[in-house]
Amino acid sequence: MTDTENQSDFSVAIAGVAGRMGRQLVASALDAGLSVAGGTEAPGKGPFDRDIGELAGRRILGIRPVTDPVAAAADASVWIDFTRPEATLAALDALKHTRVSGVVIGTTGFSAAQEREIDRAAAQFAIVKAGNFSLGINLLQALTRIAAGRLGEGWDIEILETHHRRKVDAPSGTALMLGDAAAEGRGSVLDDLRSPPYDGPDSERQAGQIGFSVRRMGDVIGEHSVSFGSDMEILTLTHTALDRQVFAHGAVQAANWVKGRKPGLYGMDDVLGLAGASEAGPAEQRLNQG
Repeated sequence: MTDTENQSDFSVAIAGVAGRMGRQLVASALDAGLSVAGGTEAPGKGPFDRDIGELAGRRILGIRPVTDPVAAAADASVWIDFTRPEATLAALDALKHTRVSGVVIGTTGFSAAQEREIDRAAAQFAIVKAGNFSLGINLLQALTRIAAGRLGEGWDIEILETHHRRKVDAPSGTALMLGDAAAEGRGSVLDDLRSPPYDGPDSERQAGQIGFSVRRMGDVIGEHSVSFGSDMEILTLTHTALDRQVFAHGAVQAANWVKGRKPGLYGMDDVLGLAGASEAGPAEQRLNQG
């Protein structure tokens, strides 16, 4: 008997199950006792002849990857997606034809127009979207917001992030999430405070702006630092991910939390209770989260 034949009322479907993050998500969901109803992989990528439980290093589920989100989510109530912007948006459109009510999005690199598409999808789905699903990062975000507000504009803010050489978007979604928090602490939005890259003879730092630095090397999972500097001292808040499973673990927490929620756009602040979210609906809209 397969898991789909013996599933509970709550089961998840996962995008990109043959990739590194997809396998971690399947493993974390199964380890948490969730039923995995299906999974997708991009056409031409595969492998489509292997069981997704086996791919994740867990038990055989009797389910293989498919290319169609509707088929993968036919028996699921929550969709988990850590793929790429175009694939995530295509899946959201397809999921309108399923019984999925909750969505967890860890995909990063969305354009402003794509963010608006997610906003519209939140009228139908309860969506938890975050640039990073680790508990430590989300606490770092809260601390960054507090520090930016308390230290004031006389302190420079610089965000440094390091990831593995294969990461395609820069700065990372997590770095931008931290930038949003810093801007929010100063009563503004990141688009108004973000500094362009320092490059060339006329790249003097502008007071009050938030700077970003990016490094890509080796197999670094993720390192993020937010530094606040005055003429007399520097304060640096840093988070280092030691195991990719931390992101999958947080996504499974979010999947458990989002089931049965009213449609809306939520963040990990809601999942962790950092925003004082109520059962009635989403907390106040996050600023460009993701």
